[in-house]
Amino acid sequence: MTDQAVDTDGVRLSQDPAEESGFLGRTRELKELRADIERAGLDTLSGRKAPRARVLLIAGRPGSGRTALAEELAAQVADDYPDGVLRARLSEPDGTRVPVARLARDLLTELDRTAPPGADEDDLTEALRAALADRRVLLLLDAVADAEQVDALLPDTPDCLAVAVAEGPLTGIADVRPCTLGGLDTKSAVELLSRHTGSVRITVDPRAAEQLVELCQAQPAALTLAGGWLAARPQAAVADLAKHLHAEAEEGSALDRVFRLVHASLPGTAARMLRLLSLAPAGLVDPHTASALAGCSVSGARTTLDDFVALGLLRAADSPLPEYEVPGCLHERLTRLARKHERPAELQLARARMLERTVRLLQSCRAVTETDSPQAREKLLATPRDLRFPHPRAAADWLRARRPALLAAARLAVADGELDTLARRLMSQLVRAMVAHFGTQAAAPDLYGVHRLVLDVAERRELPREKAAALLNLADLDARTGRTAEALVRYRAALDAGREANDPYATGRAMESVGGAHLELGDYDRAADWFGRALAQRLARDERADAARVYGRIATAHTYAGRYGEAVRSWRAAIAGYRRTGDVAAHARALSELARVQEYAGRPEESLRTCQEAVDWARRAEDDRLQAALHLRLADTLDRLGDPTAAGLQRSAAERMLRVDPADACEIRSAESED
Repeated sequence: MTDQAVDTDGVRLSQDPAEESGFLGRTRELKELRADIERAGLDTLSGRKAPRARVLLIAGRPGSGRTALAEELAAQVADDYPDGVLRARLSEPDGTRVPVARLARDLLTELDRTAPPGADEDDLTEALRAALADRRVLLLLDAVADAEQVDALLPDTPDCLAVAVAEGPLTGIADVRPCTLGGLDTKSAVELLSRHTGSVRITVDPRAAEQLVELCQAQPAALTLAGGWLAARPQAAVADLAKHLHAEAEEGSALDRVFRLVHASLPGTAARMLRLLSLAPAGLVDPHTASALAGCSVSGARTTLDDFVALGLLRAADSPLPEYEVPGCLHERLTRLARKHERPAELQLARARMLERTVRLLQSCRAVTETDSPQAREKLLATPRDLRFPHPRAAADWLRARRPALLAAARLAVADGELDTLARRLMSQLVRAMVAHFGTQAAAPDLYGVHRLVLDVAERRELPREKAAALLNLADLDARTGRTAEALVRYRAALDAGREANDPYATGRAMESVGGAHLELGDYDRAADWFGRALAQRLARDERADAARVYGRIATAHTYAGRYGEAVRSWRAAIAGYRRTGDVAAHARALSELARVQEYAGRPEESLRTCQEAVDWARRAEDDRLQAALHLRLADTLDRLGDPTAAGLQRSAAERMLRVDPADACEIRSAESED
């Protein structure tokens, strides 16, 4: 089959990726749309300045070429909008409405603007309007589900333009004249066919070509499938396909009839794979997804997917990876075929295989970043070659490119309202992979969405343990992104859920986190009180390592409150705990903090002795950074005690240890203080 990139929801087609796409027909519609941009609106006619962006509506059924027309219009008027074109798809391939909050956040990301991960819809849309207030952009909103979506995203400036693509009128948005699409003109429709078949077969029998156009009702998607069918059969005449379609029952639309014919002509294994692609999250397919769904090899799946592209059944996605999109106009038809030909148990099994493959890819994506660990290296080598990433950069690129599909897979995993083992594993591995490659701060909005999914299911199904875990994760994200007050509310809710579930881990973690939130808010008495409650539980359960850590947090609260005597006692308790558990590194850090508190308390001699002891323990822990910071603190203490010679020796030791310039010493000391 020839290698063609086809958009079955439009009129654009390119037989060579390097060749610039051509646009066919729609001259009248383009002229009307461009005139509508310049048309005086109702506000102007009444003497008022237009308060918001003009909305142009392109209305048509999926497969009518509505998206391609919108893209062509955007290309023609792009120079009038120097700040660029922003694109958003407002419904999923299966017709599910995309939440406005997700759309607004994605558009803000395109504008390099950030918003708190827990921000609600109103906050996000307000931030979007603020970001567009001083810009001149064209907003292309595809597959609009309802007028409320457009209204929420509409810029509050007449300098912007919104082009909405929908199936019907958008009642509720003032002063919108829909441009309703029918079929292509005959000349353009025949040209679309000839791009697939070559001009010879069209020239030999032009009347058959016109008859085929009529049978396809000049709909671009139907013509694209017809052209793909002919391209795959070089010996077939155009009249042959016209006869096949004419013999088809009149049931359904022209696109239905052509699609049934194309599906029936596929080999059995390919037809089954095509039907199962209706399960692909967000309609995004890669060879691994197709391989898992159909139970075939990855290389075999990619070959079949490329064949589908040539037939017009898929389109190649704009992605650095081999990735494909299921056209929206075919998704519902594939779903109906899958339900007709596959048993429910087979569909459930295919879905489970796909999600399991996703979990394994995420595990491999994370494992490639942990090659310092012998266990991680061994596990990575045991992974099948098809699931391995050659290096962390390749894994990060895959994670970034597949992000929409992975997040959609997470939504799919809990779509039935359950939180089974596979769904839990998928959520866990997705969170870990994102944190490993992008860091918690950068990935926070996506992580927030994943944890919200878990929380929603846990609340609906009354699962207090899972609810507590989700609330703790969400609160942690709030705390790390500066939303401490919101974090405190969630930590308290997690504590209630943990108590309801009789989960000591969740309750202990929640009490400690409540203390941490109060500490961040400057309420040191409450912080110490909550840390004390957490400590009591740790001691009762003989959790020595956790108890030692909580002693340190109590000491920190007392230090901030200026209660240095109590802080010293708590640090000594923490040190004793670390000594009993054998945690050398934590022992060294606790001694370092004790020395700091002794210095604050005006006891420099004691601080000096404790600091020297901390250096010995840091040496045992092989923590060069801590050793250097301690040497610098010793130098400062010795200066205050009137021994500049000894202080100079300590600074020299720190500089040799980390090979830094003396000017960088203050940075090391500051970093150690933050730790």
